[in-house]
Amino acid sequence: MNPIVQTKNLCKTFGNYKAVDNISLTINQGDIYGLIGKNGAGKTTFMKMIANLSKPTSGTYQIFSNPYEDNKISQRRLSALIENVGSYPTMTAYDNMLLKGKSLGLVGDKYIYETLDLLGLGNVGKKKIKDFSLGMKQRLGISLALVGNPDIVVLDEPINGLDPQGIIDIRNIIAKLNKENNITFLISSHILDELGKLATNFAIIDKGSLVANFTKKELEESTKDRIEVLTDDPKKTILALDKGQIGPYRVLDNNMIHIYVDSKYTNEIISCLYEAGIKINYFNVHNTSLEEYYIKLLENKGA
Repeated sequence: MNPIVQTKNLCKTFGNYKAVDNISLTINQGDIYGLIGKNGAGKTTFMKMIANLSKPTSGTYQIFSNPYEDNKISQRRLSALIENVGSYPTMTAYDNMLLKGKSLGLVGDKYIYETLDLLGLGNVGKKKIKDFSLGMKQRLGISLALVGNPDIVVLDEPINGLDPQGIIDIRNIIAKLNKENNITFLISSHILDELGKLATNFAIIDKGSLVANFTKKELEESTKDRIEVLTDDPKKTILALDKGQIGPYRVLDNNMIHIYVDSKYTNEIISCLYEAGIKINYFNVHNTSLEEYYIKLLENKGA
């Protein structure tokens, strides 16, 4: 894995307020990294520093192994859509894209038509940005962020203002760009269900601090479908499960047994334990969403 972004004890203070507090994080090439946190948790401030829109108070970060002080880092390699779309409201989408391309030294306009078509803005014609809906402005912002084919794109709430179909479209576009163009994404979103479908890695930030970071695989291991069983005799229960070739499973400290199988095996498990003469005191089919996992982590941290 090749790190694209590495932060070490990154901090940003405003007076006595610590917006970002000692965050150390690594984003590898090809990641779709999801940032999760409440409003005011520090996500946007962290992203601004990564995008070189704000200088850290202390700590360091590197982009492509270059320290952030290195002004030689190409603007084309990292692009961002943070808070407001940086567009000229009295200009068209085409003209905004052309202006961004010229600032990066691009020639021609083929990339403009291709990108606008990709984001569903191919038919807006000469409509001014000031007359765009919020969702259209979000699409334009992502289009602008893609100019120059950057290696990493930082997106702050990219599906804000989009209707359900628009959300699905943007999810599919990001996944396609990640897979086919190997573009790395750092994304924040309050719609955790969508982020859970898209991201390969997650970081939870609360009160400026990093609460947890984990891969999608680790999330699935912690939240995948499971059947929870509590009996008077956990050892006998395990023997019955092994005999019935039902598993995998894990025994918790309170003797609760988590069986990681699909809920369709419910009747099979009950029959297996009944035939072994085991009394079931508690039985539950459970699946934790990313949102529930996030809330649970904050509760455990006393947030």
